[in-house]
Amino acid sequence: MYIRTEMSISKESALLGTNWKKDEPVPYAVLCRTFEKCENTTKRLEITEYLVTLFVQVMRLSPSGLLEIVYMCINKLCPDYEGLELGIGESLLMKAIAKSTGRTMKALKDDYILIGDLGTVAKNSKTSQRTLFRPKPLTTVHVFKTLKEIAQLSGQSSQNKKVDKIQGLLVACLENEAKYLIRQLEGKLRIGLAEQTVLSALAQAVVMKNPEFDKWKQQKKEEQLSTATDILKAVYNQLPSYDMIVPALLQYPIDELLSKCTMRPGIPLKPMLAHPTKSLPEILDRFQDQKFTCEYKYDGERAQIHRTSDGKISIYSRNSEDMSVRYPDIIDKIKKWIKPTTTSFILDCEAVAWDIEKECILPFQILSTRKRKDVKEEEITVRVAIYGFDCLYLNGKSLLQEPFVERRRLLHSSFIETKNEFYFATHMDSNDIADIQTFLDVSIENNCEGLMVKSYDGDHATYEPSKRSRNWLKVKKDYLHGLGDSMDLVVMGAYHGRGKRTNVYGGFLLGCYDPESEEYQTICKIGTGFSEEILKTLYDQLSSHVIPAPKRFYCLGDNPATPDVWFDPVVVFEVKCADLSISPTYMAGVGQINPSKGISLRFPRFIRIREDKDPEDTTSSGQIVDFYLQQPNI
Repeated sequence: MYIRTEMSISKESALLGTNWKKDEPVPYAVLCRTFEKCENTTKRLEITEYLVTLFVQVMRLSPSGLLEIVYMCINKLCPDYEGLELGIGESLLMKAIAKSTGRTMKALKDDYILIGDLGTVAKNSKTSQRTLFRPKPLTTVHVFKTLKEIAQLSGQSSQNKKVDKIQGLLVACLENEAKYLIRQLEGKLRIGLAEQTVLSALAQAVVMKNPEFDKWKQQKKEEQLSTATDILKAVYNQLPSYDMIVPALLQYPIDELLSKCTMRPGIPLKPMLAHPTKSLPEILDRFQDQKFTCEYKYDGERAQIHRTSDGKISIYSRNSEDMSVRYPDIIDKIKKWIKPTTTSFILDCEAVAWDIEKECILPFQILSTRKRKDVKEEEITVRVAIYGFDCLYLNGKSLLQEPFVERRRLLHSSFIETKNEFYFATHMDSNDIADIQTFLDVSIENNCEGLMVKSYDGDHATYEPSKRSRNWLKVKKDYLHGLGDSMDLVVMGAYHGRGKRTNVYGGFLLGCYDPESEEYQTICKIGTGFSEEILKTLYDQLSSHVIPAPKRFYCLGDNPATPDVWFDPVVVFEVKCADLSISPTYMAGVGQINPSKGISLRFPRFIRIREDKDPEDTTSSGQIVDFYLQQPNI
């Protein structure tokens, strides 16, 4: 989506409302005014325009501040793989608001229950506060630096130090700055700034800051904006680091960006994902006149293993989290898998729980019991084997544009299968339905989930980071029985248990994520599939995430099935159901099938907790709509 190319940046910049001058730090007020404009509209085009205006002005007046601006727009402190997060709880924020405004905790809590947004509570509290002197205006550089300092605080008295730093920022806040500062500290801006929108706006701003832009013909403007957006998104998918991309954007023409910012070991890519398919004939229809291959779909944890040219080895999750400390046993043994000619690489793999005596895969539930932090190799009880299925980078060269047949050849020629430790994904090449059915049955017998079917050769067989591509299909046994794909949904609330479940939660309210509106939309109430042990674990796990009222970004509809307890969106369930139906109560995909009704799950059942997924990486409302429309009776 591209902004109106007839828009005058110079006229629009007046809306930023500040005396900000060239080479001065970007005022925090400028950023907050942009946030406020974004929050006051639901139109993606308008949000993009506001961002473009901001980015162009930053590039013209204070280019050295662009990196901080971008990070604050996506509400991050650094690339995902560095793992630095604020993690500030509401009680700590309330304490800082109370200290900076002189209000009581009771008054703040009452306001929070009434308003449902701690940022607005902070703003209102500041508005009612009288000050003796006007504080020095905040700059984005100072705010961002302080946020990083807060995130890095640890050890004794760190909580008090965090409160003091937050209080220092709040005291200096003017107008609506306190509102957005608190939201940034919470970790959720909730104003419609999805990262893809920020990327598009950044690319378009690079084009529009060209002094000749206004003189170009309309067709050229649109072509340049479209090309720039495609380039920046392609670069980001391969090298998701603004620390590298933003300086390059300021230094080089955007058409040189792909050559200046290339993928490299040590920086994880967003993995390529597969579409579900419901029948084996559908596979043949999809790959008609194309070569394809079938691989076992392993029931484990997606892993990306990197080795840099200097020998450093890292392991990353599908969410770009550094999992190296979780798998010290893999780090220790990986050298045995590497041939002498292999110097640097990025492998796409699956880590599975492994029975060394029987030499077989164990269920994912076993893998999920393995410790996730402070893992010591001598204390490991759940062993892991790695199944490699793709090679994305090898010996200094990106393989993303190579067809899968070549990537597999290089994978097999560069690594060594090692008993009980490393294996290549089992595969079969055939276009015979009977062969595929047999291969699927054998995969299930070998404790796998089913099959991955991939385009094998030609232009359709490249690796597409971050994309759920139809060049990869997944087929599970459950699909063939009409149960469909499982869904990963966020726990929004819970209902008190009765009878045998008196001391735990008896059911849960679940939601899906809508990346466009940045909302969690209710989809079902679930109470089946839980063991007593799981319910006790969930009660303990969720107790630290209880909130007094639903978040303002919870889409509940007019007839919500109000839970007894609300939670922060933290815990993710994998769920299956009998089918999906239109619902007046639940709000998943509201407006996409019916103007006022959403989609709900019929007979949902709990499968497992997905600790490897972040709430915003769960099944989207768009995918829920697709699942609904794919039902045979629709």
